[in-house]
Amino acid sequence: MTLLITVFAAVFATAKWYNRKDDSLNLAPLCFMFWGASLMWLADAIFEYMELGADYFTPALEDMVNDAYLGLSVVALALVVWLVILLVKDPQGTVRAALRKGKAN
Repeated sequence: MTLLITVFAAVFATAKWYNRKDDSLNLAPLCFMFWGASLMWLADAIFEYMELGADYFTPALEDMVNDAYLGLSVVALALVVWLVILLVKDPQGTVRAALRKGKAN
C-alpha cells in the first residue's frame, strides 16, 4: 500500500512538473522525493516478498491500514519539506514582498 500511494504521488507530481508553464512551483524536489520514496518501498516490497513468498499478496486488513497510514504520512512529510523549500527559495518573491510590507508598517 505504501508503494502504491507513493507511486501515485510521484506520477501526479511528475505529470504536473512536465506540464508546467513556468517553474514557479519548483516541483523538481517534490518529484525527486516521491520517486525516491517509491524506489525505497519497491526495494522493501522485493525483500519482503523474498521473505514471505506468496503470503506477501494476502496481507491482513490491519497491515493494509497501517501501510496506508504510513504511505500517507510519507506523502504529507514530503509535501511539508517541499513547502519549506518553496518558502525559502521564494521564486515569485511573495514572501520577500510580504516581509517588506510588514516592515514598512
